[in-house]
Amino acid sequence: MVDKPQAVRQNQNGFDDMAKCGTVEKNMGWKTLTEAEIWCNSAGGLSYFRFFPYPAMSRRSSPLKGIKLDACASIGVAPRVALVPECGRSFYLRAMKRGIVMNSPVISAIQASEDAVILLDQRELPGRVEYLTCTRGEDVIEAIRELAVRGAPAIGIAAAYGLWLFVKRESGSADFWKHVDKAVAALKGSRPTAVNLAWALDMVRDQMAGLTPPEAVETCRNFADMLLAQDIEINRRIGERGASLFESVSSILTHCNTGALATGGYGTALGVIRSLHHAGRLREVLVDETRPLLQGARLTAWELEQEHIPARLITDSMAGAVMAQNMVDGVIVGADRIAVNGDTANKIGTYTLAVLASYHHLPFYIAAPLSTFDPSSHTGADIPIELRAESEVRGFRGAISAPEGFPVYNPAFDVTPAALITAFITEHGVIRPPFAENILGLLAKTP
Repeated sequence: MVDKPQAVRQNQNGFDDMAKCGTVEKNMGWKTLTEAEIWCNSAGGLSYFRFFPYPAMSRRSSPLKGIKLDACASIGVAPRVALVPECGRSFYLRAMKRGIVMNSPVISAIQASEDAVILLDQRELPGRVEYLTCTRGEDVIEAIRELAVRGAPAIGIAAAYGLWLFVKRESGSADFWKHVDKAVAALKGSRPTAVNLAWALDMVRDQMAGLTPPEAVETCRNFADMLLAQDIEINRRIGERGASLFESVSSILTHCNTGALATGGYGTALGVIRSLHHAGRLREVLVDETRPLLQGARLTAWELEQEHIPARLITDSMAGAVMAQNMVDGVIVGADRIAVNGDTANKIGTYTLAVLASYHHLPFYIAAPLSTFDPSSHTGADIPIELRAESEVRGFRGAISAPEGFPVYNPAFDVTPAALITAFITEHGVIRPPFAENILGLLAKTP
């Protein structure tokens, strides 16, 4: 942990700032070539902030020099601080002006420059930290489809940025709006189950209606920036509300990856776990490896390791055994789409966990923002389930685990019936049964 700075002052914009760069450098230091951190004042008191530099900068042979500190404000959220290397590219200045450098998302999976969307390539984790620089909307579609970026909230944010790349390129076309609608359709088709993707695209398309092409480009970019900024705050509220459900020190089992990698930052189900850890009420996390692509083993375990949160990895088939041995106090997972009756589509294997939790009389919680609730899906039967390549099950990263050509059934998601769910943890409150009535009621009251 770094020391708290000695001098803090208010800058001319009213945001908190360090008194001078010397104080920053003395108290901050560089933990690695890819990370800087600092203490500063915010509306909520003294807070811990992190900033992850642009990937090209992280490959420098020595720590970056000449850090300067500037304050910025995100759209619709509290003031925050941006650390901006003087030798940085325009990305840093844009991030500072637009307020897209977040307060302590431990991993920054989605960033944007003046001309590109920068995505942490989650296919390479945990072995390598690699970034994709997407300069075309088609690049974002491929990244979503191939799971370089994944997780329902993160997909929605990435899709909004992808649309911005499309409309920016076509802003001089006579058929501008035809290209816009074609791009929206292509982005929606990249992952059909995650409702956040369609929700984000429909919302920004509505905001662009009636504008000139240049105005539409700017509106699309502003919306994507806002979506990224707000997702952090939404996740923190989900984390706080979820942590309040566990009064004593608890062990939590989770599935797939629902952390900063799957969202704008912090996480949904993993955000609850983070909040429990920060409150001192987390004994340990039991992490399902999550077959067939091992998102739990590769991504969730990696995130927890970055923050030194106590955790152990288990195979999916061990879940019943650890519950029977009283090693679990509750199960918290995320969601890709929630029907109005409470039926929930999530990563394959979630339904199995819900059945096991019910048998062992353990609470089974879904942590998700309201944007994951789909008013057009009345029950789970209305949710489309994506079928993925057979090769994902027959092997992994070149290692063959089944006979070549052996038939495979590979749905990416399953649907957990509402009757097996204890409650939904959202940014606006905890939803308990009767779900159909309470979900519709909360959606009706929320703009």
